[in-house]
Amino acid sequence: MTAPASDTSTLPHPPRPRVVVTRKLLPEVEARMSELFDVSLNAEDRQMTRDELAAAMRECDVLVPTVTDSIDAELIAQAGDKLGLIASFGAGTEHIDIAAARARKIVVTNTPGVFTDDTADLTLALIILVSRRFSENVKVLREGKWAGWGPSAMLGHSLMGKTLGIVGMGRIGQAVAHRARAFGMEIRYHNRNRQPAALENMFSARYEPDLDTLTADADILSLHCPAGPETVNLFDARRLSLMKPTACIVNTGRGQLIDEEALIAALSEGRIAGAGLDVFANEPKVDPRLLALPGVVAMPHLGSATYEGRGAAGERIIANIRFWVDGHRPPDMVLPELP
Repeated sequence: MTAPASDTSTLPHPPRPRVVVTRKLLPEVEARMSELFDVSLNAEDRQMTRDELAAAMRECDVLVPTVTDSIDAELIAQAGDKLGLIASFGAGTEHIDIAAARARKIVVTNTPGVFTDDTADLTLALIILVSRRFSENVKVLREGKWAGWGPSAMLGHSLMGKTLGIVGMGRIGQAVAHRARAFGMEIRYHNRNRQPAALENMFSARYEPDLDTLTADADILSLHCPAGPETVNLFDARRLSLMKPTACIVNTGRGQLIDEEALIAALSEGRIAGAGLDVFANEPKVDPRLLALPGVVAMPHLGSATYEGRGAAGERIIANIRFWVDGHRPPDMVLPELP
């Protein structure tokens, strides 16, 4: 969506803006920021308190938050007149009230696309780990309980010919589909809007407009939806009950997509076979009952945790700040959703 030029503010921007970074970034990114800007870095990598965020927003020209920082309308209302840009680290923007920022003529940017491949790689890893029961079988080995090879022991499921249901066919969903094809999986997807036929043909993917139907038919469900009121507990007890008892669910999207109480019950009662989780509803707290279940493979939010991805995100942030300083529309400017 193209924004009018006035969205970047007609006021002159300082050539060396005061920038506050809320979390520790890669050393090379912080070094480059220090060369270009008057930057305040977070050497402790401690999440800033709300009061600290409010104080920073009163003093800085540019705030560089992450998805762990909630920048709501109240904080934006308290921001100083100097704050002109919120250059967020990461693709998601649900932690920022975009409309409130726009009302104050504060530009918001993100870093879309830089973590696509890394997250898709982790998604495939979780699909394999859960389907083949690698995690629980490695535990048997580590605990000294392995009795040796047997033709009917430690069995999982192959991926060839299985139906992968992708919920959310954006950049990451498409990257997962691309990888899953190499494993001989049948790709079906549900999305807010159907993708073009050319893209469906590229991935041999079939659109399923009804999420319940996809849930019931899939052998593996992979979730890649954005967070929002309409996707909170998208997979609740009712929808989880539609899954096959041999099916698995993988979530590298947002923790709030799954009702964790309902997931724990479904796994505990054997109504679904397993879950691969990289995100959780109340991070960094994770329900210990979930971690204790044998069919669960859990990761501590590692989807974007590569040197390459984190470095690329830092470079995008620097570019967005420099565009803004020069009075141009930043390339990754985010606009509010249309009603």
